[in-house]
Amino acid sequence: MGIFTYEAYKMNNNLDFSSLTNSLPGQPGVYQFYDQKGSIIYVGKAKNLKKRVSSYFNRKKFDSYKVKVLVGKVADVKCIVVESESDALLLENTLIKKHQPRYNILLKDDKTFPWICIKNEPFPRVFSTRTVINDGSKYFGPFTSAYAVKVLLTLVRQLYQLRTCKHALTKQNIQSGKFKVCLEYHIGNCKAPCIGLQNEDNYELSIAQIREIIKGNLNEVISYLKKEMEAKAAAFLFEEALQFKEKIEILSRYQSKSTIVNSSIHDVEVYSIVSDEKEAFVNFLKVVKGAVIQAHTVEIKKKLDEDDRDLLAFAITDIRSRFGSNSGEVILPLDIGDFFPGIKLTIPKQGDKKKLLDLSRRNALSYRIEKMKKTSARKASASAERILLTLQSDLRLKEKPVHIECFDNSNIQGSEPVAACVVFKNALPVKKEYRHYNIKEVKGIDDFASMEEVVFRRYRRLLEEKQSLPQLVVIDGGKGQLNSALKSLDKLELRGKIAIIGIAKKLEEIYFPDDPVPLYIDKNSESLKLIQNLRNEAHRFGITFHRLKRSGTMTRSVLEDIPGLGPKSIERLFSRFKSVEGIKNASLELLAEELGQSRALKVREHLQLNKL
Repeated sequence: MGIFTYEAYKMNNNLDFSSLTNSLPGQPGVYQFYDQKGSIIYVGKAKNLKKRVSSYFNRKKFDSYKVKVLVGKVADVKCIVVESESDALLLENTLIKKHQPRYNILLKDDKTFPWICIKNEPFPRVFSTRTVINDGSKYFGPFTSAYAVKVLLTLVRQLYQLRTCKHALTKQNIQSGKFKVCLEYHIGNCKAPCIGLQNEDNYELSIAQIREIIKGNLNEVISYLKKEMEAKAAAFLFEEALQFKEKIEILSRYQSKSTIVNSSIHDVEVYSIVSDEKEAFVNFLKVVKGAVIQAHTVEIKKKLDEDDRDLLAFAITDIRSRFGSNSGEVILPLDIGDFFPGIKLTIPKQGDKKKLLDLSRRNALSYRIEKMKKTSARKASASAERILLTLQSDLRLKEKPVHIECFDNSNIQGSEPVAACVVFKNALPVKKEYRHYNIKEVKGIDDFASMEEVVFRRYRRLLEEKQSLPQLVVIDGGKGQLNSALKSLDKLELRGKIAIIGIAKKLEEIYFPDDPVPLYIDKNSESLKLIQNLRNEAHRFGITFHRLKRSGTMTRSVLEDIPGLGPKSIERLFSRFKSVEGIKNASLELLAEELGQSRALKVREHLQLNKL
């Protein structure tokens, strides 16, 4: 590629832009914008440097505010002329990755990818590595998934007996008897070339087949193995023929797990792009014999409202360089120009190639959705951390209340008293840990005694099962309910080990043990909103349970005593079968539809045992 530096033009307030642009060559190349400090702030490519650079300075209005800001900071321009537009793309890619200018797109991909190495040595070892050394060894990859490398190496070791030792297996060392067989030989994983039990030609035949397998050319290997199997069978060497048959079956199972579109599609690359105002995602698929053998998605941060055509061309250049891919055909969703001479660019409208393009786009969309979920989770985590620290400060707690539990009693119209306990972790509800309680020991309606009972039962069980205790307990009620809960903590010797508060509903007063004066938290405080959320969730959960009991759909419900059967599952059963009798009479198949086979059997056995 004939590259030479054209000239650097110093810009100042008195500069005549027309003289600058008139001096530029009308050839393909790369231009670099520098600021007053001499730092590169933008690198761009051009089919015609004169037209492209002049377009920045000979305009009255800017389509983008970002471009206007960029031009206002340009103090120096440097151009590099190249032979073709494709050379300009390659050079632009290299310079952007090297200098990472402020106003250029940012390719977010700092991973170190794994490779499979076939070592340059007698009786080569085959192993995974993340470091490529220029020592004559053959490296395959890079692979975008460590799992894919593991699967491939497992397949290779199932098929071939390779050495794993680091001995220098030269002819001289082997003939001198320098080595002894190891455990790998005794368990059948190695044929012991170290003592001459396997010759180098036989070993190299396995290595040649491994190369084809790694490259995705399974059909050639399977065809060779079938010929060998038939030859052994014809010679009545049935045990050896069986070994070849087993290898064929292993390869066929592996091949069946690959995404196959059309086996006539040979060695192509597929690229798709999904973008919005701020970022773009480019997916790459490598297809050999119709099977997808490699997949990767890169994320690009936009800086100057770049269009999809330029982003896609930039990403393709980077990916082909990174993965050493040199397919003669590239499948694309749009025309990107003449950046890749000698390569067939296909934009399919239908057929199997269109299916591959659709698959690539689905991968890009999936990556984007997953990234959005992770970003949302990080924001939620940061928000939860802030709320919990605020709550810790407002309530003067010794430790951050990561685990909070809230209790509420429910006895609508003085009947069927029940209680509920809800659990929040990291400021979010953990519904699978919610618990309902039937009041067992209290006669009549006594909210204080009921609260004492359920708090005692809850934490006695956690202590017996050696489960973690909450950092904060919230009691729905004022001083009376709080004092009742404290009696249970005293019995269990937990006072002082668990922080506990009560919240009165009318004025949202927060009560502390042994303090007659309540705390009033700002109505707009995130701390109070979290406490209210706990209280409201406990109330909702308790009311739901109470209504089920009063409607007659649950007796005392014996179902609660079944291990592994939670409130949600019980509610589903009553929603479908209406009563305990209906559940008892339901077939095992119908119960399994709601609960799965294992829990359905437990329900059937439990109901029959209790004669309900």
